[in-house]
Amino acid sequence: MSHKRATKRKAFIAAGGVAALGAAALILPNAMASQTESNTPAAKTLEASGASDLASQLEDLLGDAFAGAYYDSGEKQLVINVIDGLEIDGDDNNVIIQAKKAGAVVREVDNSLAELEAGAQTLKAEATIPGTAWGVDPRTNKIQVTADSTVTGENWDTIESTVKSLGSGMATIKKSAGTFKPLLEGGDAIFGGGARCSAGFNVTNADGTPGFLTAGHCGVAVAEWSEEEGGAPIATVDAETATFPGAGDFALVKYNDAATQAASTVDLGNGQTVDINAAGDAAVGLQVFRMGSTTGLADGEVLALDATVNYPEGTVTGLIQTNVCAEPGDSGGSLFTEDGQAIGLTSGGSGDCTVGGETFFQPVTTALAAVGATIGDGGAAGGEEAAGGAAAGAGEEEGAAAGAGEEEGAAAGAGEEAGDVAGAGDAAGAGEEAGAGEEQGVGEQGVGEEEEAGAAEGVDDGSEVSGH
Repeated sequence: MSHKRATKRKAFIAAGGVAALGAAALILPNAMASQTESNTPAAKTLEASGASDLASQLEDLLGDAFAGAYYDSGEKQLVINVIDGLEIDGDDNNVIIQAKKAGAVVREVDNSLAELEAGAQTLKAEATIPGTAWGVDPRTNKIQVTADSTVTGENWDTIESTVKSLGSGMATIKKSAGTFKPLLEGGDAIFGGGARCSAGFNVTNADGTPGFLTAGHCGVAVAEWSEEEGGAPIATVDAETATFPGAGDFALVKYNDAATQAASTVDLGNGQTVDINAAGDAAVGLQVFRMGSTTGLADGEVLALDATVNYPEGTVTGLIQTNVCAEPGDSGGSLFTEDGQAIGLTSGGSGDCTVGGETFFQPVTTALAAVGATIGDGGAAGGEEAAGGAAAGAGEEEGAAAGAGEEEGAAAGAGEEAGDVAGAGDAAGAGEEAGAGEEQGVGEQGVGEEEEAGAAEGVDDGSEVSGH
């Protein structure tokens, strides 16, 4: 492929080929925080970008009483779980009053976080079986255990008996029709050693040089990556950062040319991009979007945090579980929000974009902290600020409690930049040519799949090349 160059090389930017989303275009709602005037604190509406920060602050405020949180996207409200016995409606419970003043909906649940975490440790000790995954679902206040199609016979019996041993109301188990695997296959986007993967998000390394994040299972497999199959390497994996399996699935890849222009954007094709202004933390219930060269643009929501997945290659912890579909060829790519926050890197999962399934993502904030890089306007710290303004503001309007913050109404602010991406769904479906956004992929062995023909197209106008 060819690129126009002046004195600097254009960088890969996160995303793959673009698939049509029909009427579901990416349009930021820009709803401001609001509250009814009453002597009784009412729950505020806030943007999803502020939910995770507000939840984190209220977790500190509530201490052991905190039992998880999730974002109700329909009501645009943050729901905070507190353990049974705190008299949620009691006027004398200052902690609960403060949480309500901060703008959250407060509900009483049976299981504490400590009990749920203990249950997860039991699963780890007694049921670490390839093809299984688990994470805490705050909406049900239970551990959600998933077993893929390979878990049968004695292995299924072990999973089932372990879940039952946790006690009634602690965990549920469901079957997945697919197979948990890293979403990796031979093909396009970035190439190395007969493999392909996708670039996730461009970053600035600790020494000020440019790089990008991708999946760890790509980084441990291949050291050098190029723009074209058989092409000269343009970037090299920082071997010390490549993590898979274990505590995550991420790697830092450094551009060989320090003059590379590493734009902090996601290419949606047809000349449209989303500016990635910061990295943000996921919240259960958060609507997210994923770009991939195999399946294009897909959306869904976050189902669980700190999920454990038992791949055939080994156990990976600390992932984000979603109902966003993905297929081989999407691994390493970008998970982001409407308002331009980088959320995750595609790791793996089961199912496909025809029948659906589960997909797991490496949290970007964790990866940035581990590799010492920054993204957008300030990396992990920037993500906290972007989300934090919203959450903090929710607290001040009611005179709310410590830690809930000071700048009211910023919930919409984090997201205004990306509001004009309404044309995201206009591009052709997965695997079609989509202009600048098509050079994405994810890889394992072997090249030559059908999607390569559309995805390996050159960018001749100097625009960024995106990798997913």
